[in-house]
Amino acid sequence: MPLNTARRSVVALRSLPSYRRAGASPGQSPCTRLPLTAPPASITTTTICGTDVHILKGEYPVARGLTIGHEQVPMCPDIMSTGFAGAESGRVKIGDTVAVFAQGPIGLCATAGARLMGATMIIGVDAVAGRMEIARRMGADHVLDFTRVDPVDEIMRLTDGRGVDVAIEALGRQETSEAALRVLRPGGTLSSLGIYSGDLKIPLGPFLAVLGDHTIVTTPCPGGKERMRRLMEVIASGRLDTRPLLTHRFRLDDIEAAYDLFANQRDGVLKVAITP
Repeated sequence: MPLNTARRSVVALRSLPSYRRAGASPGQSPCTRLPLTAPPASITTTTICGTDVHILKGEYPVARGLTIGHEQVPMCPDIMSTGFAGAESGRVKIGDTVAVFAQGPIGLCATAGARLMGATMIIGVDAVAGRMEIARRMGADHVLDFTRVDPVDEIMRLTDGRGVDVAIEALGRQETSEAALRVLRPGGTLSSLGIYSGDLKIPLGPFLAVLGDHTIVTTPCPGGKERMRRLMEVIASGRLDTRPLLTHRFRLDDIEAAYDLFANQRDGVLKVAITP
């Protein structure tokens, strides 16, 4: 999305009645809510989310008639908010070392979020060449191909045996969750973003028999108008360019083909945009 479009979106959001109060300038604390009869935006594009695929597979019940998918600005209410939340919930601090397991759309945004929060060493883990390249552009200092090296061993080598301050799991698999736990330093935080389809087991060894003082947090996708305003400010400022994440576009009439592509992860797909 062009930066000037993001800026117009931010300006439009600030001009809504809910951002106005007597004697206040746009962007100050709201005191008046926007009437429900006044829609704030025209939705022109939506994106397919990994959660949609879980719903379509029947892994999570959704009442008939509800709509799945996420609205414009395409990345902000979806992967960007979730990925950033992984770094936020992990309480990444200036000078931290962070490992991000899986560099899909959410993992890439978690990598970018860790960089924005001040991490000075970010280690990404994946095996898809295109994703690994984007991870470097998003701020990863090292990107490990788990088909070539043992990521746990390599992360411990890169950190001189200390481990990482924060490990972010962005896939939702037993093996990545366990690997993330194994690379944590004592007192470190595992921030879990992945959607798990079955039971997750925590092995006693990596957990140091509860003596490692580890923190494990899970994070949903934060929403709300103020959250979206802040995320759009990040886009408008040029601090993050999410355009490389949008790899495919489909018309609404072809949405079944779009879901098939996304669910089966073909053709290097990251995010799919759906337009009328």
